[in-house]
Amino acid sequence: MDMSVAVLPRKGRGAASNESGRFESEKRVAFDDGWGGADDEKVPKRIATTLSVDATRTIIARNDSPDIGFDRSINPYRGCEHGCIYCYARPSHAYLGLSPGLDFETRVFYKPQAAALLAQELRRKNYICKPIALGSNTDPYQPAERKLGITRAILEVLRDFRHPVTIVSKSALIQRDIDILADMARDKLAVVTISVTTLDRDLARSMEPRAATPERRLETIATLAAAGVPAGVLSAPMIPALNDSEMEDILARAYAAGARRAGYTLLRLPLELKGLFKEWLEAHAPRKASHVLSLVAQCHGGKIYDSAWSKRMTGGGPYAEMLAARFDRACRKIGFAARTNDTLDTGQFRPPPQKGDQLALF
Repeated sequence: MDMSVAVLPRKGRGAASNESGRFESEKRVAFDDGWGGADDEKVPKRIATTLSVDATRTIIARNDSPDIGFDRSINPYRGCEHGCIYCYARPSHAYLGLSPGLDFETRVFYKPQAAALLAQELRRKNYICKPIALGSNTDPYQPAERKLGITRAILEVLRDFRHPVTIVSKSALIQRDIDILADMARDKLAVVTISVTTLDRDLARSMEPRAATPERRLETIATLAAAGVPAGVLSAPMIPALNDSEMEDILARAYAAGARRAGYTLLRLPLELKGLFKEWLEAHAPRKASHVLSLVAQCHGGKIYDSAWSKRMTGGGPYAEMLAARFDRACRKIGFAARTNDTLDTGQFRPPPQKGDQLALF
């Protein structure tokens, strides 16, 4: 009988396995065939990150979800090397014929024509300006951005078109682009939110292995605020019995650093993410695994995940209601602004002149 191979964590990676995506006709499962030798490595080999070109023809993605505060977004990358085990975007890698597990964080696709495509779309005569969310699915400042600079090129286009942008990241690399963001922020064209999941460095290292440390994220909030860029904090996701006890401390530390807006979401585990997160819990927090998953299910009517728009980010039931009450109370006590959308100015939108444009007579 085939014996499943024990799944061991990979150093520097969030997921431990690489199970086939839901659209594949075959499922691949590692097993011990009895031919292993005594000299075999006991620790899984490291997996290098592979970067590939995403030859997309459009760059602005649209959505009509009522529980999301924007209707358009840009994702310069598909997949994310940060490797956050809880990332709700992992199942999207299945559309590429890849695994939401290790493939998601080791096989990253980048969009080299993103800035040029964006300029083309913004010049369309029927384009109506509304804030663009940069990095709604994967982090626009993941490690590849340091070399590729695609996110910076996008920001340069948005600045030239005087187009408002919101950014969510958990990377200190965003400090590189403060020169652009500060200019845009002065004209109410930019808002940045930094995601802080935990203040526990060891937990962060295992849960989001290649993201900036909690200290660096708080430092990033302070640097953005000092430069005049409106900064916020997203304490997300809150994971029952794992990091939920830190909510108030995260909010307080972020406010002290300069954040003036705050938000949170409850852990959500769609599709393949259920199995990946359970696998991670059993490897890194085995004594808490069943309790964590039980509380998650209690927030979704007994299911691990409920995709209903009204509940998927906050859940329902006693635990979810308690978490929401704690968040509201902490925000009032600390001094955060009410949970309203930042006022970004869409009235300044102007496509810059380009070669061949006819000059206006008046």
